[in-house]
Amino acid sequence: MNGLFGVNGLLGFIVAVVLLLSIVFCLGYTAVVTQSAQANNHYTIENANTLQMRSADNAQHYKELGAK
Repeated sequence: MNGLFGVNGLLGFIVAVVLLLSIVFCLGYTAVVTQSAQANNHYTIENANTLQMRSADNAQHYKELGAK
């Protein structure tokens, strides 16, 4: 019986499933909360002609409208 209810048996399977489901739930909840918070934040891109591919300087052209 030690193999069935040990960490490598049925108990380990249940622990792994509960752990994975809790991680999925937490990440999904965080995504929904983030999407809800950002849904009404409008933004504009200034000087769109000066944007370069894969440049960290592109963040300077992003501006939130009505930022708090």
